Amino acid sequence: MDRRLVLLCLSAALAVVLGFFSFTPNQSLQAVIYGGYWAMLLLTGLFGWSLVRIARDSRADWPDWRQAPRWPVLLIAGCSLLLLVHEAYGFKILMDEVMLLGTSMSMHLDKTALVPMRGHDIQGAFQLLAGQLDKRPLFQPFLVSVLHDFTGYRPENVFALNTVLTFVLMTLTYLTGCRISGRGAGAVAVLLLTSLPLLAQNATGGGFELLNLVMILATLLLGMRYVARRDAHSLEAFALAGILLANTRYESVLFLLPVGLTVLWVWWSDRKPTVTWLVVAMPLLLLPYALHNKVFNVRAESWEMASRPGYDKPFSLDFIPENIGHDLNFFFNTTGEHSNSLILSGLGFLALPFFGLWTLKTLFNLRTAPPARGALAIFALGLAAHALLMLCYFWGKFDDPVIRRLSLPLNLTLVLAIVTVAAEMNWRGRVWPVLAALTGAGFFGYSLPAMARHSYSLDYYIGREMEWRREFITAHPERDYLFIDQDSIMWLTHQVSATPVLQALNHKENLIFNARNHLFTAIYAFQRYNVEPATGRPVVDAADDLGPDYQLETVWERRFTPLTVSRISRVVSIREGPTTLPVAQPKPLESLSPAEQEKIREQFLDRYIKRLP
Repeated sequence: MDRRLVLLCLSAALAVVLGFFSFTPNQSLQAVIYGGYWAMLLLTGLFGWSLVRIARDSRADWPDWRQAPRWPVLLIAGCSLLLLVHEAYGFKILMDEVMLLGTSMSMHLDKTALVPMRGHDIQGAFQLLAGQLDKRPLFQPFLVSVLHDFTGYRPENVFALNTVLTFVLMTLTYLTGCRISGRGAGAVAVLLLTSLPLLAQNATGGGFELLNLVMILATLLLGMRYVARRDAHSLEAFALAGILLANTRYESVLFLLPVGLTVLWVWWSDRKPTVTWLVVAMPLLLLPYALHNKVFNVRAESWEMASRPGYDKPFSLDFIPENIGHDLNFFFNTTGEHSNSLILSGLGFLALPFFGLWTLKTLFNLRTAPPARGALAIFALGLAAHALLMLCYFWGKFDDPVIRRLSLPLNLTLVLAIVTVAAEMNWRGRVWPVLAALTGAGFFGYSLPAMARHSYSLDYYIGREMEWRREFITAHPERDYLFIDQDSIMWLTHQVSATPVLQALNHKENLIFNARNHLFTAIYAFQRYNVEPATGRPVVDAADDLGPDYQLETVWERRFTPLTVSRISRVVSIREGPTTLPVAQPKPLESLSPAEQEKIREQFLDRYIKRLP
């Protein structure tokens, strides 16, 4: 045993050297591109094998399903269906979800972790011609690629995965509540999470947020089991869950902190470290995350600092005051425009201080605390670290349509806080019916109307614009055309030949060759126009401007907001000779401050509503 402990220390040291010092950033990315799929296959296989073993170990403890109550199954199924039926399936966040789908496509077709950047239909077969490694972790794209492997490539497979994960999440939520304080706590936890419209929005989307919540709860539950049983199989499953969680979202690596602290505390408490050969290798299993993280060194734009002018660093304590104001605006907004749950926010923030005190008290008395409570108290440190990181993030404003999804782990923390505090204050067992009634009132009084209005989805017009592109594909199923679009990845993941605007400008001769030889039945271009409030004149966005050499004819057009027009045009002709680059036109309102721009937009919208016929 001492020899394995020494080997574990050596393995950890080797992992640090290999992950941070041995390879250049470019070498690291190449390793992830060609080895990422196989690393995820190994990790997922080991995790599945560990779950089978602990299920076999627990067979004697399984309850007799014939005597178990049926209502938890009905509750979980009913709440999951409620989340799924109130939202339309679709890609809700433009770049994140499509980039993940693109990575799953390459993992399926070539077993490489690349986002396709160029692809074409070549004699009836769609071929990916170029791509790059995305910054997003690989666990979710890998799972989607497995669905592609078994059912054939379909962009909708990501929706199938999130549908299944919705039921898994509700089940894990119920089990977590039961571990804390019985079936009543489990039922209330499920109801509280169901009251969150943001969860419904992500359950029907193509992102990795649902998988992140599933892995957080799976890691917590396995941690509770490990603290209770303290055997090798439980340790392996717990640690592997933490490693997979780190490969689900970037910031989820923080949850390795409570995983490590839980293991060290159990070892110290028992005075007997349990080190298997798989545990010895686990530091090396974190190499994919460490190598992948170097994408931020190679491409500084991955931080997306340009998206918020005035910010020059991604994390700072200086951002906390501003972020707190925006976050509270999200949690306690009463208009239904921010996909929040008032009942969850109200009860959660009321319970949060008491949850913090309970955590400290439990940590100081870990030896006498029940296993589930002790594991939860340690895991609360990871939840707190995650919340602090979001407060220090330059884009950590939860009332932003793109950023709201980052609040999901904090909303889950509120659920755990409510259930834990209620369990401590439970008087004669009456607290659970009261909480269930309050949650039901909050759901039907606020959350359900918010889901019905969909204001939180409609204000992010980029997502609706994405669905409009998919409508075009549905209306033109032959897919024998070429699209010029700044967001060409969307078309490529739907197996439509596409090229970005910059490629069309820099290599105009290639487009002329294709048009002259009729290699595509048509060439289309997507462009977004910004409307001048004073004149109503649409001005093409600089990123979509093809210049005077491309003669366009509008075929589809839709106005998603009063001040933006989206247009799909057919390329009628392309002027030969040297390329005439487009003349940059200032965007309407570009010279004004963000506050002034927003004021003019609101005034225009108000005038627009008043003048509706």
